[in-house]
Amino acid sequence: MKQFPDPILIPQHVIEVRKERLKQLIHSGLKAIAIRFAIILAEFIGVWIFGSWSLLMDALASALDVLSSVFLIICIRFAARPPDKNHPFGHGRFEPLIGLQMGVFMALVGGAMIIQQAYVFNVSLENKIIDPRAWLIPFFATILLEICYRMVMRTAKQQHSPALASDALHYRIDGLTSLLATIALMIAAYYPKASTSIDHAGAIAIAIVMIGIGIYALRQNLHQILDRTPEDEFFEKVRIAAKRVKGVKGTEKIRIQHYGPDAHVDIDIEVDPGLSVEVAHRISQKVRAEIQNEWPQVQDVTVHIEPFYPGDH
Repeated sequence: MKQFPDPILIPQHVIEVRKERLKQLIHSGLKAIAIRFAIILAEFIGVWIFGSWSLLMDALASALDVLSSVFLIICIRFAARPPDKNHPFGHGRFEPLIGLQMGVFMALVGGAMIIQQAYVFNVSLENKIIDPRAWLIPFFATILLEICYRMVMRTAKQQHSPALASDALHYRIDGLTSLLATIALMIAAYYPKASTSIDHAGAIAIAIVMIGIGIYALRQNLHQILDRTPEDEFFEKVRIAAKRVKGVKGTEKIRIQHYGPDAHVDIDIEVDPGLSVEVAHRISQKVRAEIQNEWPQVQDVTVHIEPFYPGDH
């Protein structure tokens, strides 16, 4: 051999899948902003007309999700930038970083609103009867958000995109807070003499949900930043892809790191110990390409060659 072998390039369809995934994520974020903005506008109008704390809390929860979607779109664009000298593993961690901050912010807002509601509930003895029609606004918001959840989740499954599925989940969570507001205001309509207390209780329930969502988002994003081991299905996907390559007799250690929308794989493969360095190198190149072909979100694969001996495991 007179020259170093040419690298095996990533299949073109993998590049197209990545572009389509980025397009779907941004489209989903923009759609979320438009739909939630309309709901927020309707709920703030409802707050002005009916003076409901439950509606206000639901509107605040939706407003935080709009803010989260705006930051998500910005960070998705940053995360999609290729590796450079200062960031050899790419910029994928922009996504969990902003997710972590939004989780903390949502939990703090929820906690502050519980304190505020408890204070108002204790010092205000005046019972203001809530308009019995107030529940219609969060009711229709619940239906709309559930429809959006199903539409976006269907796209996420078609595109095999966990990030898009996570974004779809936000619609259902928003629908849950709207459902809580609906229930509180419906009960208040049946018990007008206690409507103010019931309205406050609904607002506190929504604030508790916000805290729970914030803590969940904080934990999930923190796991990515701290390189927590991902689910077994990803390891199996990598293992199966590697074994499809002719010449691979087995796999040993597999390490996977998630960087927001990206993933990096480190794998040991076993080959015939009598192979030349050139042939073994070619096999490693094919393994890298096959893993990326199977899992397009993988930005880089490090393949270690080990000799295969029967019964050594």
